[in-house]
Amino acid sequence: MKPWERPPQRRGYLGAAVAAFGLVATLLAAGPAAATPDPGDTPHRERVTQGQQSQVREAIENGDIPGVDEIVHSDNVSHLANIPKQDIKGTNSDLAFQGRYAFAGNYDGFVIYDISRPSKPKIVSQVLCPGAQNDVSVSGDLLFLSTDSSRSDNSCNSTTQPATEKSSWEGMKVFDISDKRNPVYVAAVETACGSHTHTLVPERKDVYIYVSSYAPSDTFPDCQPPHDGISVIKVPRKAPEKAAVIDFPVLFPDGGNPGPPANPGVIETTGCHDLTTFPALKLAAGACMGDGILLDIADPAKPRVIDRVQDNANFNFWHSATFNERGTKVVFTDELGGGGAATCNAEVGPNHGADGIYDIVGKGDKRKLVFRSYYKIPRYQADTENCVAHNASLIPAKGRDILVQAWYQGGVSIWDFTDSDRPKEIGYFERGPLSADKLGGGGSWSAYYYNGYIYSNDIAKGLDVLKIDDRRTDSAASVRLGELNVQTQPDYR
Repeated sequence: MKPWERPPQRRGYLGAAVAAFGLVATLLAAGPAAATPDPGDTPHRERVTQGQQSQVREAIENGDIPGVDEIVHSDNVSHLANIPKQDIKGTNSDLAFQGRYAFAGNYDGFVIYDISRPSKPKIVSQVLCPGAQNDVSVSGDLLFLSTDSSRSDNSCNSTTQPATEKSSWEGMKVFDISDKRNPVYVAAVETACGSHTHTLVPERKDVYIYVSSYAPSDTFPDCQPPHDGISVIKVPRKAPEKAAVIDFPVLFPDGGNPGPPANPGVIETTGCHDLTTFPALKLAAGACMGDGILLDIADPAKPRVIDRVQDNANFNFWHSATFNERGTKVVFTDELGGGGAATCNAEVGPNHGADGIYDIVGKGDKRKLVFRSYYKIPRYQADTENCVAHNASLIPAKGRDILVQAWYQGGVSIWDFTDSDRPKEIGYFERGPLSADKLGGGGSWSAYYYNGYIYSNDIAKGLDVLKIDDRRTDSAASVRLGELNVQTQPDYR
C-alpha cells in the first residue's frame, strides 16, 4: 500500500510600529520546518505595551477604527456570506476555483465549497491532511497541495518531524477530485526544501508545476545550500501517479540578493516564495525573497530569467506577483514582517510592506521591469493587527487595471493601478482587530475575484463572500471562467 492510500473606514495614525526587520529575521530563523515567513500552524499572539493597548481602545471608543471583530466596508462593497471553520481548524490559506466550486487550503488540509449560490455557499467536503501551508490549485480532475513543514512521511496521517532527519518529507501532494465529495490522494513528490507555494503551467497532456521553496541549511539533508532555483514537476494527466521532478533550473547563478550586511533590511535570496505564470504570453513573474524576476516560459520545462530587479530601500521580502490583463505591468508585494507584524501604521509608513508597480518595457529578451510607484492601503490599522500586502487577483474590468487584494487584518482592498504612477483604493472590506491587547494572527490570506464575486479566505474567520457594485468594475461581470488558479493567470482578453 502506498503512503497516500492510507485513510485519509478608519481615521488617524495609530501608535508606534514593531521592529519589523528584526521580526522577519526571527521568523526566518526556523527554516522550512516552520513554514516561514507566513503565519505558522497556530496564530502567534504577543503582548503589546500598555500604551499601545490604551491607544487601540481609545481609537475604538472614538470610532477611529472598528471595534473588535466589527465588520466595516465601503459603500460599494457588500458582505454576502461567511462560513466559519468547521472540522478543519488550522490556519486558512490560499484559494482556487473550478466551475461551481471553491477550493480552500488550510494548514490542516483543504475544504471544497459549492459556490453555485455565492450568497449561500455550502461545504461539500473537508479533507484532513496536515502540512503547512497547503497552498492549493486545481486543473481538470487534479488538485495539487503544497507541503512546507517537515513531516514524518508523505501520508495524510503524518506527524511533525525535524527537517534535520533524513527520513522527513516535504513536497507536493496530488489528489483526484473527479468526485468532489470524496477526493482521493493519488501521488506525492518530494522536492528540495519542500513546497512553500506552487504554480501551474497546464497543458493538454501534462501539468507542469513550478515549486517555490527557500531557506536551506547545512543541517537539513534534503534542503542543502545553495538553493537558488525552483523544482519543476511534470504530472501526466492520465497517470498522475507518475508525477516526478524533471529539473531544478538555477535562477540566480550569482546567488541572488545577499541581504545583510550589504543590503540591511532585505532578506537574502535563497529560493523563491511565489511565481505567477501567464501561459498565453509565455511569461512568468517571480517574487524571490530579495529579488523580483521576469521569466520566459516558452518551454515550460525550462523557464529562464530575462530580467531581474531589486529594491533595497523599501522592500524586505518579495512575496508574490500579479500581471495586469495585457501583460504590460507586474505588481509585486512586499510581505514585511512575514505576515505576523503590525506594519500598516504611520511608523512604518506608505512604502514598506506595500505593493511595487512595475511596467514591462521592450520586447523579447530585452524586456525590462521598470519601477513606477508603491501602493499601500490608506486605512491605518491598530498595533494589535497583523497587516501587510498579501495575495491578490485581477478584477477583469475592461480598459482598467484593478486588483482585489488581501491584507491580513487590514482586510480586503480593491484598488486601481490603471495609472501606474497614481494607484488608488476604490473599495474595501475589513473587520476590527481580533484583540485590543494582543497582536494576533488573522485576517484575509487570499482575496480573489471569480465570476462576479470576491472570495476571501480569512485565517481565523473562515470563507467570506463579497460583491462590488461600481461602474469601474461592472464590465468584469460578463467575464466567466471555468477554472481559476490565480498564480496561473488567465488571458481575460
